[in-house]
Amino acid sequence: MAHTIVIKVGTNVLANDAGLLDRGRIASLAEQLHRIRQSGRRVLLVSSGAIGAGVGRLGLSQRPTDLRQLQACAAVGQSALMQLYQDCLEPFGIQAAQILLTAGDFESRSRYLNMRNTLLTLLEWQCLPIINENDTVSVAEIKFGDNDHLAAMVTNLLQAPLLILLSVVDGLYTADPRTDPTARLLTTVPHLDAQITALASPSRSALGTGGMPSKLRAARLATLAGECVVMANGTTPGILDAILRAEPVGTLFLPHGGIVPARKRWFGLTVQPQGRLIVDAGAVQAICQKGKSLLPVGVRRVCGSFGKGAVVSVCDEAEREIARGLCNYASAEAEKICGKQSEQLPAILGQVPYTELIHRDNLVVIA
Repeated sequence: MAHTIVIKVGTNVLANDAGLLDRGRIASLAEQLHRIRQSGRRVLLVSSGAIGAGVGRLGLSQRPTDLRQLQACAAVGQSALMQLYQDCLEPFGIQAAQILLTAGDFESRSRYLNMRNTLLTLLEWQCLPIINENDTVSVAEIKFGDNDHLAAMVTNLLQAPLLILLSVVDGLYTADPRTDPTARLLTTVPHLDAQITALASPSRSALGTGGMPSKLRAARLATLAGECVVMANGTTPGILDAILRAEPVGTLFLPHGGIVPARKRWFGLTVQPQGRLIVDAGAVQAICQKGKSLLPVGVRRVCGSFGKGAVVSVCDEAEREIARGLCNYASAEAEKICGKQSEQLPAILGQVPYTELIHRDNLVVIA
C-alpha cells in the first residue's frame, strides 16, 4: 500500500466550460481526498487552477498570453481557489495549507530540505498541503513550466510511492482518440522509453499549461526514482476511489528500477545541471552497465563553466544525457585532465584529491 500519495489536478478538471471553478467537482474531489486519508494514507494535492480561476473571476474571454496579465490572473485566482478548497474540505474537518513554490526552492539544498520538513510537519498535523507554482512572481514557471513537473518533484522530495496525474483524458493512448478511431488506451506502461514518448500529442487544453508530453516527462521523472504513476481522467466520478481500489482505470506507469535515495533524487533528478561532460562509448558502458565511476580518461570534452561540486550532465558522443552527478573538479581543471589516464593527473594538477571526475556515489543514471 502506498503510504504517501501525491495527486496533481489540472485546471480543466476544476473548471467548467466557461472557465469558472466548478464547485461540485471540487467538492467531489474533497470527499475522495477525505476517504484516502481515512484509509491511513498521507496525501498531498498539487493543484493548478489559479490562472484559470482568475480568468473566470475577471470575466476574460480566454486565457491571456501576456506575462503581466497571466501574473495578474494568478494573483486574483489563487485566493479564490484556496477559499473554495477550504469550503469543500470544512465538512470533513480538514485544514488546507497553501504552499506556493518556485524552481529556486528546489535548486537550493537548504530551501529544498526546509520545504520537505515543512510538508512533513503539515502532514503530521493532519493538514492537507495544497501546492501550486507561485505564478504571480515566477517568470520561468509561467513561460515554460507546468504543475505536472512540480508534482513529480514533490513526489521525489517526499519519496512518495504513488503519483496520480488527473487531467481531462482517460490516460495514454496509442494514438489521438479524437482523430483516430483505432486508438486504444494503454493500461500499463512497464518502461517509459522513446517509443512511448512518441505517442504523446502536443496539444494543450484551453485553460491549462501542460499536455500529454508534459505528463510523460513528469511520469518519467517519478518512475526513474522508483515510484509508480497513474494518469487518469479527473472528470470521471469517483476516479480516485477507483484508483485506490486498484480498478483498471487510466494508465499505470511502473518504476524503471530500484528506489533512488533521497540525496541522489536532489542532485540527479531535481537540480538543473550547470555544465556537461561528453564521454566516449567506453565510459557510457562503464556507467550504465557496470555501475562504475566516471574517470577523466573517458571524457572527450567539457562544456560550460562550473565550480567544484556542481551538478553536471554526463552525455554520450551524440550529446544524449545518460547521467547526472556532482563533479569533483571545476570546469577549468576538468578540461585539463579530460582524456588523461589516472597516473597522469599528478603531473597536470599537482595535488590530486580525486582520481574520478564523478564518483559512483555521486552519480545517477537517467538514460
